[in-house]
Amino acid sequence: MYLKQISGDTFNHINHQWLMRMLKQRIADPAILSLIGKWLKAGVMQNGVVTRNEEGTPQGGPISPVLANIYLHYALDLWFEKRCKKWFQGEAYLIRFADDYVACFEYKRDAENFQKWLKERMSKFGLQLAEEKTRLMLFGRFARERKAEYGEKPENFEFLGFKHVCGIGRKGEFALVRIPTVKSCRKFLDRVHQWLKVHSHWKRRDQQKHLNRMLSGFYQYFSLYHCKPKLDYIRGEVQMQWIRSLRRRSQRHHMYWSYLRDKEWFQLPYAKLLHPNI
Repeated sequence: MYLKQISGDTFNHINHQWLMRMLKQRIADPAILSLIGKWLKAGVMQNGVVTRNEEGTPQGGPISPVLANIYLHYALDLWFEKRCKKWFQGEAYLIRFADDYVACFEYKRDAENFQKWLKERMSKFGLQLAEEKTRLMLFGRFARERKAEYGEKPENFEFLGFKHVCGIGRKGEFALVRIPTVKSCRKFLDRVHQWLKVHSHWKRRDQQKHLNRMLSGFYQYFSLYHCKPKLDYIRGEVQMQWIRSLRRRSQRHHMYWSYLRDKEWFQLPYAKLLHPNI
């Protein structure tokens, strides 16, 4: 399988005329269409100065992600399903989330042709590809064997917070390994650090409850089969951050690991595999 990872900058380059034409396909109420049109042209105020844009959707706006998804649905998703698939020689799939998407192809020629067609399609709708995040790679059950012929290892890619790796199963078969990316882990730990810094005066039990909720949310997204070691590492890092926060409360603290590890109020939940077969 040949995989094409693509990223774009949709929010800042949405063509308002194209967007309104797309919305009219599903919305017949002229009042709603007029309201969306006014909202798009309302502009943004910075330091008392209003800046009006002729393209794009206001960043941080409540419906910006929705409008961007609608735009890419017509500009990309339907085009891929209704038109492109007829031109490919083998199987082809498109997985998209917001303006990041991955296209999978059975044959390399289809992937190369799609890259050429995609640039033309995106330029028609005023969009551009992020070239530094766009790449073509061999991925899947035969990637390891083919790369080994040249003394190379199969490439991996990051998508939706996961690092996707061509792995090996228990019986030597191909296994798709997905683990949290370094960026995802660092972002979560930074958020925990900032929360502890601001709420260092909270009672220990209240801190424990909130940290439990934060960890549970992280677990629920990343609890895949191969993620358990990484999730246990995150739990340990959160505990160490909490210890350092508790020690800063007093110079005469007793917050040593030998003292804390058996305390009920210091216990944090371990990750459970919520999606063991995915």
